[in-house]
Amino acid sequence: MMKDSGHQRLEEMAQEVKRLTGQLQAAGRKDLLLRAIGVPLLEELRIEAAKGRLSRLLITKDCRFVLVDYGRREVELQPVHKAVYMLFLAHAEGIEFKRLGEYRDELRDYYLRVASNADRQRMEESLDHLTNPLDNAINEKCSRIKRVFSELMDEYSASYYIISGHAQKRIMGSNRVWYERLKIITLPREYVIWE
Repeated sequence: MMKDSGHQRLEEMAQEVKRLTGQLQAAGRKDLLLRAIGVPLLEELRIEAAKGRLSRLLITKDCRFVLVDYGRREVELQPVHKAVYMLFLAHAEGIEFKRLGEYRDELRDYYLRVASNADRQRMEESLDHLTNPLDNAINEKCSRIKRVFSELMDEYSASYYIISGHAQKRIMGSNRVWYERLKIITLPREYVIWE
C-alpha cells in the first residue's frame, strides 16, 4: 500500500511540473524554465528522450562497427577513422584536439588493431598528421565520421554518435577562467558493446 501511495505522489508531482511548465511556456518564459531545470538535467532528459531511437553500437572482434538495433547495419569507415573513433569512445571524458599528441601511442594501438597489415611508415605519417595541432587532419576525419553516421540515421540520433565539441569551464585561482574545448562522443556507454 505504501508503495502505491509513493508512486501516486510522484505522479502528482509530475502533473504539477507539467502544469507549471505549460504556464511558463504560455507566458513565453522558456528562460525561466531552463533556469529551473538546469542545463545538466536538460542534457540527461535529452539522452532519456533519445534512448528509444538510439541503437547499440557493436564493435566486433574484427573491428566492424554494427548498429545492432538498426537492422545490424554496418558503419562503413576506413581504418584510420575507426582508430580515431575507438580512441574517443575509450575517453568518455573527452579529449582536446590540441592534446592528441598525448594519446598518440593509444591511437597507434587502435590503428594497428583495425589495420594490422597496413604499411607502418604510412601509418606513422597519418599519426603525425592526426596529432599535429596545426594540421587539419583530425577535423577531416571527424567530418567523415559525421557524414557516415548522418547517412545511416536522422540528425538528432546521429548527434550522439559523432565526435562533437563540448566546452568545459575551468577556474584557476580567483580571477583566471579558461575553457577546455573537449571533443566527445555523447552516446551513453551502455550502448557500446565491445566484442
